[in-house]
Amino acid sequence: MDELEKNLSFQIQGEIAKPGKSRLLQYQDLVIGDRSLLFTLKFEIITLLFSRIPGALGILLRKIFYPMVLGEVGSGVIFGMDVLLRHPKKIHIAQGAIIDDGVLIDAKGSTNKGIVIGSNCYIGRGSILSCKEGDIILDEMVNISTWCNISSNSKITIGSKTMLGPYTSIFATMHNFNSVDKPILEQGWSSKGVSIGENCWLGAKVSVLDGVTVGPNTVVGAAAVVTRNLPANVVAVGAPAKPIKERK
Repeated sequence: MDELEKNLSFQIQGEIAKPGKSRLLQYQDLVIGDRSLLFTLKFEIITLLFSRIPGALGILLRKIFYPMVLGEVGSGVIFGMDVLLRHPKKIHIAQGAIIDDGVLIDAKGSTNKGIVIGSNCYIGRGSILSCKEGDIILDEMVNISTWCNISSNSKITIGSKTMLGPYTSIFATMHNFNSVDKPILEQGWSSKGVSIGENCWLGAKVSVLDGVTVGPNTVVGAAAVVTRNLPANVVAVGAPAKPIKERK
């Protein structure tokens, strides 16, 4: 598989357009991550029966049945309603984590390890953790607010006790666009990865772009766009984000 084929292999349009593959195999490759009919049936039954049950009963039933399809689930994990799972065998969730309503956890990829959510993490309502051959690793007590978007083609790590404000986005991916003779969609992508240190606070609507490292104990002001590395122990604002003072 050449680099372009690898880059396009998990784009939905590319997968659906492949000739000679049944809709069942397309669905298994995109959603299930396993071509076993038995596992596919188990996944379908569990998500159909239990994903939308409200209240304490729903939380209890998901606590019992979701570990049957996930790679690892620690004790006391709470799953809200309508949590969507993709490639569930590569999703690992440590004890005490809370996954709120409407979260998408997508560990898609053929060679990646997937998504690791550390102990006592919180993933807010409507947030997306999405792999495209990449990995996403959250250390313990990471707090992700509502409607955040974390997307990785290589690797994203977020240190312990770091907080992401609502609508924050982290992208470990960059679409290639050097040629004007073909659509950007067909030029693949590159990815260097993103690393966010421990005890950081990224305010509402912050965007962190590919290749960036944010040092520990750093605060990034609301709506900032982080395009280059930020050191530890600073407050940074703006687009592009720049340190304006040191935290002592």
